[in-house]
Amino acid sequence: MRAPVLLHDPLVEAASARPRALAVADENAALDFAQLHVRAASLAAWMREQGVRRGDRVLIRWPSSVDTAVAVYSTLMAGAVFAVIDPTVKAEKLSAIVANADPRLILGENGVVDGLARAAMQEGAPAPETGTIDLDPAALVYTSGSTGDPKGVTLSHRAMTAAATSILSYLDIRPDDRILCALPLSFDYGLYQLLMAVQIGASVFLRRGPGFPYDFLLGLGRNRISVLPCVPTMMALMLSVTKLEELDLESVRILTNTGAAMPPAFVPRLRAMFPRARIFSMYGLTECKRVSYLDPDLLDARPASVGRPMPNVEVFVVDAQGRFHDRDAEGELVVRGSNLMSGYFRDPEGTARVLRPGPVEGERVLFTGDHFRIDAEGFLYFLGRRDDLFKCRGERVSRREIEDVLYALDSVVAARVQPVPHPVLGNAIHAEVVVSDPAVDESRILRHCREHLEDRLVPQEVRIVDRLPVSATGKIRH
Repeated sequence: MRAPVLLHDPLVEAASARPRALAVADENAALDFAQLHVRAASLAAWMREQGVRRGDRVLIRWPSSVDTAVAVYSTLMAGAVFAVIDPTVKAEKLSAIVANADPRLILGENGVVDGLARAAMQEGAPAPETGTIDLDPAALVYTSGSTGDPKGVTLSHRAMTAAATSILSYLDIRPDDRILCALPLSFDYGLYQLLMAVQIGASVFLRRGPGFPYDFLLGLGRNRISVLPCVPTMMALMLSVTKLEELDLESVRILTNTGAAMPPAFVPRLRAMFPRARIFSMYGLTECKRVSYLDPDLLDARPASVGRPMPNVEVFVVDAQGRFHDRDAEGELVVRGSNLMSGYFRDPEGTARVLRPGPVEGERVLFTGDHFRIDAEGFLYFLGRRDDLFKCRGERVSRREIEDVLYALDSVVAARVQPVPHPVLGNAIHAEVVVSDPAVDESRILRHCREHLEDRLVPQEVRIVDRLPVSATGKIRH
């Protein structure tokens, strides 16, 4: 397929080139590319009748489903900007998002609007002409800011197609692939599974996460899933399944991780579970979608690295003196590429803090706020987010380093390290752990930490808990 100009161009092309190929399915329905295109065009025409115009915002609060996929593409065809919002978002946060986005239309607001919209999908109206160009905004992806308030990351058609094209190239996703998306479409990692599937002409299956991991794994074989995007909490749940005899996981050939660091201890266990899968460790953030990936062949040689920049992206680290380095340095990671956001919607001050002048005169680059080391060969090592680093005994502590060691115990399903104010240490290191084996107690975990961590990094307290709070995107809340 040719490189798209607008984010919905690939759907138009796939509807012509592969009309009867499966495009998207959920647990109750499925659409081929022709059906997806017809429904999206019909809903786009209805949106225009409701007054939606180029640049208007449309909030989509439906659960991740075939209908949500239709609504995403219909919004684009109407020339508008979509924002997929988790339907479980509480009233206070939803009010803040609505106030910021000032949407022309909200799907999922009430039964009348939803009923009219779903009926409009069936009418077969042609898509409207809108005059959209690739610099126009395509999506708002809401993410929590440093204060906890939702920030609308504004992404243009150009930025999103550039990101999807680059990711597709290194993952080598093909038209015959079947992608399982158990991540919410309100999360950019989940959203891009849909966008990339349509762009390459593959199939995407939308479903809930692995609440019952054995049934989840059973479904992978039943649906011949070949691409499985994960976050570490999903991996931990899958790895808790021990009886693999009746499972057929040979179809999975690509397994990806981003959103949170993949514990190195997971790698050999995932290889045993998915014997044909190439495992990609990746790093990204909503403001630019993806930054880097580690070639699966280098996982053993560089288990702590998140790889090198993906195609068409350049990175630097900026030291304490504000100097840019592309080798042998440590500092804040800075990203340059056509995949960068346009800014935070209606937040010029917030935008100015992260999109700042870079090494090329007259150009803005993304200051990520994440602390990295880049080695002599250009491999990146994530050292921590601003809020992941804290001081204990006057020395810097990385949550991730300790959590990786905790995950190296096979029975550890989830782990969270927290600083707790202490009159002598400044901060004490507290660890909360969920285990699958009741025989593993706090003393066993502490003994494991002493065996594998420097003395200064051993937690002062370990507590076994039944569960840890997890965000809608599958990340453990700190």
